Amino acid sequence: MVDDAGQLLAKRHIADDAAGYKILLELLAEYGDTEEDPIPVAIEAARGLLVAVLRTGKRKVFAINPMAAARYRDRHSVSRKKSDPGDALVLANILRTDMHAHRPLPDDSGLGRAITILARAQQDSLWNRQQLAKQLRSLLREYYPAALAAFATWTNGLCRPETRELLKTAPTPARAVRLTRTQIQAALKRAGRQRGIEAEADRLREVFRAEWAHQPPLV
Repeated sequence: MVDDAGQLLAKRHIADDAAGYKILLELLAEYGDTEEDPIPVAIEAARGLLVAVLRTGKRKVFAINPMAAARYRDRHSVSRKKSDPGDALVLANILRTDMHAHRPLPDDSGLGRAITILARAQQDSLWNRQQLAKQLRSLLREYYPAALAAFATWTNGLCRPETRELLKTAPTPARAVRLTRTQIQAALKRAGRQRGIEAEADRLREVFRAEWAHQPPLV
């Protein structure tokens, strides 16, 4: 906590729980925090339990982008060394000098916040799925090229339920070679495919049984 001149008034280390929030409220009250005129708070995270409780009432909570905070850090230190106390001081001084340049978190309703979290979760899941697909593609290229070729004709092939079902059914090239049409058709049906199952099963069986380079069995 700093005053209008940038003088350090107090500092505390708190946990992200009810006990930590109680310590923070007591500290704020000690320096003039009131219900009608609450002291604003800057924090890097825009979500979490501490942010949720800080946003109750009229208090303005500013979520400062870590990249923006890093630029402010250069004003106070040339070493660029990062520390929690140092970052906290930087955040406090951002509000002291440039509060007008930053927007507080909106006073959304509970439903509005829930929609925000849901949208962010969907975005994160899509990013995670793409990252996992890239990792899977790299592994298949090195150990199981037949599968990579088999799923390449599908849109978002490595993210499809058919891919997951077939890799569960035949997790190795040796197992894939032994797959029967019936087994492949059953895997496609379990994945939810309803059309062109027989033709797709024949295509997949042909790809799996083609000649491919292989790692040694133990590898």
